[in-house]
Amino acid sequence: MYDKSDPRAALAPQSAPAAPKTGLVAEPQEAYFYRDAPQVSDEAGKTWMLRGHNFVLAWTEAAQGGTFARTDQPDEFAVLLPENGAVIEWNGTATEVPGWSIAFVPAGDSKITLPEGGRLTRLFTVRSTDLAEACSNARGYDTPRSHIPPFEAWPDPVGGWKVRHYSLDVAPETGRFGRIFRCTTMMVNVLDPFEGPRDATKMSPHHHDDFEQCSLALEGQFDHHLRWTWTTDMADWRDDRKVSMGAPSGLVIPPPVVHTTRASGEGHNQLVDIFCPPRTDFSEKPGWVLNAADYPMPE
Repeated sequence: MYDKSDPRAALAPQSAPAAPKTGLVAEPQEAYFYRDAPQVSDEAGKTWMLRGHNFVLAWTEAAQGGTFARTDQPDEFAVLLPENGAVIEWNGTATEVPGWSIAFVPAGDSKITLPEGGRLTRLFTVRSTDLAEACSNARGYDTPRSHIPPFEAWPDPVGGWKVRHYSLDVAPETGRFGRIFRCTTMMVNVLDPFEGPRDATKMSPHHHDDFEQCSLALEGQFDHHLRWTWTTDMADWRDDRKVSMGAPSGLVIPPPVVHTTRASGEGHNQLVDIFCPPRTDFSEKPGWVLNAADYPMPE
């Protein structure tokens, strides 16, 4: 359900859903990076980690010159630089990535250095088992989500493997939803910010049948409204919830929970939505994925 001004109202309608399954594991996963202790604290900086069914989110406040290395990384990962730039080394090549950018780093050995320090978000799949086990909610997925399909990577990038990066300084465009980028493992939508609270008459309650959405708050305040779908088993029922979170924070919203988010801060409210693997429906909209030429869809 979208307001007519929301670009998502133009998405192809889904077929009539089957009756909701029973016994779903549909519990949100919350992380308050501004409030809780980090999972890692060393000379490079402080890092908080939250996992979803398929992914790991690592939020870092890096020290000046902080370096973050991965050895034998099993698959491609995303790097979001909302503040200062970084140098990313991979396969013997150092790539300078400016601030307010997103980058994608191939599998293998890599190193990220922030000469000026600052905020850094990295997004991995749970194939990085060391990171998944270090998350604040590492045990949150011991009971499998049987209604979420197993992760499958999307096709290799055009032109082979290298560090790719893209500026987030992209102006809004009528009919396009946010600023969406994808790689073989992730889809990241850096939403257009709200200056002050979101118009309460233009909300967007909706649900996903079989994939999670992670909402990362970079700045501001947000109220996430969650409503559980009733099944024939009352054990699945939950009361409606409003999860109020400042920044930085992360919320993993499970399917098939109905959800919508309202920016509630008086100033700049910046949210990023994360999906693993990429979403097909967003990818099918011409012009929505800004780096679609580099990363093809599955056949």
